[in-house]
Amino acid sequence: MKGKKFAVIGLGRFGSAIARKLSERGAEVMAIDINEQKVEDIKEDVAYAITLDSTDPKNLESQNIQEMDAVVVAIGTNFQDLILTTFALMELDVERIIVRAQDPIQKRILEKIGVREILSLEDEVSNNVAEQLLNPSVLMSIRLPDDYEIIEVKAPRIICNRTLADIGLREKYNINLITLMRKGKLDDKMHIIGVPEPATKILENDIIVIFGKSKDIDRFLEINE
Repeated sequence: MKGKKFAVIGLGRFGSAIARKLSERGAEVMAIDINEQKVEDIKEDVAYAITLDSTDPKNLESQNIQEMDAVVVAIGTNFQDLILTTFALMELDVERIIVRAQDPIQKRILEKIGVREILSLEDEVSNNVAEQLLNPSVLMSIRLPDDYEIIEVKAPRIICNRTLADIGLREKYNINLITLMRKGKLDDKMHIIGVPEPATKILENDIIVIFGKSKDIDRFLEINE
């Protein structure tokens, strides 16, 4: 997922983990915090580490924050600073803003001011969040030993209405389809189809669960974006 640019504002444990994960996956990451020591601690792990007051729109604009593919606001110690930073990003028309809420009250406030993507405490698996930032179609990611991974992803449009034999996941991409989920005819719930066979056809709106090496899964997602 090279070429994608992200900023992470707030370098506590969660923000730092997200910044490092994104950087490890090949993204260009700008890590921002008002605390100079936190910035110093992460500077070797990201492309840019900057000490500034993110509540001031001019400071953010000076870093061309509006050019980022997404900005994660992970300020955990001061909700006022989180709100002001979020407002500043909205004023600068940042394309995608993801904000971390500490509790249900904060979440409701963020929803009221128009934040569309809010991370709650139960979402705080850094690998999951990083994967979803790099690949918005990814719904779940589990990293396994030896660089293997299981991901749940919306079926890419290019493979829809084709059989598994035609797609050739194993032959072309060296990955395996574990199962797939599909909306039921009588309800809107997703149902597990079971163990797929070569003749199984992937349909639009299917969710596929695939297993393989991280590099092979990345290649599959990039080719089929």
